Amino acid sequence: MSGSGGGELRAPIFNGENFNFWQIKMKTIFRSHELWDLVENGYKTPMKEAEELPKAERKMMRENLVKDARALGIIQGAVSDQIFPRIATQESAKAAWDIQKQEFVGDKQVRSVKLQGLRRDFEYTRMSDNESLSGYIAKLFDLVNQMRSYGEDMSNQRIVQKLLISLPKSYDSIAAVIENTKDLDRK
Repeated sequence: MSGSGGGELRAPIFNGENFNFWQIKMKTIFRSHELWDLVENGYKTPMKEAEELPKAERKMMRENLVKDARALGIIQGAVSDQIFPRIATQESAKAAWDIQKQEFVGDKQVRSVKLQGLRRDFEYTRMSDNESLSGYIAKLFDLVNQMRSYGEDMSNQRIVQKLLISLPKSYDSIAAVIENTKDLDRK
């Protein structure tokens, strides 16, 4: 999936960070290749030997095997060298996908711990004096988006409040103007 021409979608490389975002991008790629159902649900192999199957079923089985190999290849090519060993022995796209989902999404308790860490990062993050405003806003929204991907409900009002109180002293006059012209306590 080199993405060099036309409308070809390029698979992002997953390195262990932001699985939820990577997963959304990968679903889009699989859907564009009509592979998502196979990745999500797998496919059933017939109980009979291939030679015993009617010609139409044999053809369908071969097509499913090829599609599954294509989907598995996309997954394998979309993970970093550090992640690849975890899925290297999997022979189906569904198995490789499920292993990653289990490890990087986790159960409710794991998600809760990850969300708590993100909340802590959000609360303690401050813009440094040598950081650009646009860089800081990007960093803050990255945290917010990660929190939302774990189910956190955060209002725009709360984000603006956080932004204003976490700016350095050199921005006090700008923050005061914004606070006085906008009712930040309004829901």
